[in-house]
Amino acid sequence: MSEEMEIVRGSGNVFRDFGHPNADAEQLKAILAAQIIRVLDSRNLSTRRAGELTGIAAADFSRIRKAKLDRFTIDRLMTILNRFDQRVEVTVDFQPRNGGPSQLAVS
Repeated sequence: MSEEMEIVRGSGNVFRDFGHPNADAEQLKAILAAQIIRVLDSRNLSTRRAGELTGIAAADFSRIRKAKLDRFTIDRLMTILNRFDQRVEVTVDFQPRNGGPSQLAVS
């Protein structure tokens, strides 16, 4: 039994690939949350202990672990990393959507 399978190369951003309207922001939030989880794991911190060390609510760390990021801004996630003595560097690149020139309508 041999089924043909179509292979589609992703964009590198799963949120964009699934058509999310704020794909770039969601991707950045996911990357920041993943780093917070790495810090928690590498330091063997419970959500309660992380809250005590940072002044951030333990429930927020629980939400981050569960990838429930809708309540978090990018700034807030960066602040949490800063409180763990993590330095965040962001590089920004701009490209027109769909490969075509972007146009603004002015009225």
